[in-house]
Amino acid sequence: MFKNLNFEVKSKTKTPTKQLILGFSQIGSESAWRTRNTQSIIEAAKENNIQLIVDDAQQKQENQLKAIRSFIVYQVDVIAFVPIVETGWDNVLKEAKDADIPVIIVDRQIKTDPGLYAGFLGEDSISEGKKAADFLLSKFKNTTRQKINIVEFSGTTNSSVAIGRAKGFRNVISKDPRFNIIHSEDGDFLRSRGKEIMDKIIYNSKGYLTFNNEPIDVIYSHNDSMTLGLLDSLKANKLSSKNIVIVSVDAEQKSIDELVAGNLNCVIECNPNLGPALMELTKQICRGEPIARITYMHESSFTENDDFSKYTARGY
Repeated sequence: MFKNLNFEVKSKTKTPTKQLILGFSQIGSESAWRTRNTQSIIEAAKENNIQLIVDDAQQKQENQLKAIRSFIVYQVDVIAFVPIVETGWDNVLKEAKDADIPVIIVDRQIKTDPGLYAGFLGEDSISEGKKAADFLLSKFKNTTRQKINIVEFSGTTNSSVAIGRAKGFRNVISKDPRFNIIHSEDGDFLRSRGKEIMDKIIYNSKGYLTFNNEPIDVIYSHNDSMTLGLLDSLKANKLSSKNIVIVSVDAEQKSIDELVAGNLNCVIECNPNLGPALMELTKQICRGEPIARITYMHESSFTENDDFSKYTARGY
């Protein structure tokens, strides 16, 4: 399911009998979420008889720029890409516009002239951050604690997702002066980096977590890969996660399993299944029909208060 925000753009009509060609640049395969995201797009392209050219940027913006330029040379009908960071896309988008090839931004947003791309499809990262903070406000509502210390495992620096999840989170926790972010560190959305950051956090004699001699009450992690990495660190040190509150984003099956096991407290969904919506937007553009400037996917939340018997397999 997805919802549109009504700002519309138009593109030229393609020949209806011609098989459409979509060039798609993915940032990599850093997580089960990302792998499912790519699979969803591949599956949907096949179901819609759209020829798909996929390029894996391996976490490098220069690889994406090269891929987009190759799509332009190939004269695909539509280009879609997941931008690693927000900036640095102006020139290549101007080249696509000059070639009369519409571009759809997927999953992460960018900062550029909005006239250079057709629309955005993906998550509302600010809303995800707000949901994470809403859970914490509810969790600690009736406690007598005067100070609640938070450590944030942030996503890739300058990525719209990390910026949005941080902004939405701060907008909400600022309503309660007890909440205090004592440390935020870029974990690049990677499991290995989540473990590295957690390995640097100090444990006192009772197994409680501290940072710079400050007790840690909450960990807010921008994605499940980093969360699973921090749990790897705790398990390697034979420590429990039950002394703190952990909130994660993505809702991969492994993180849901950890929630059910009591090792996490809340998981905010980031829906990876963008394929059907992307194919629909591609066909709309090529029919010359208007598309929304922003299309957000429907996303849920999972908490320790849920009836776990109602959970179904995530599929990723």
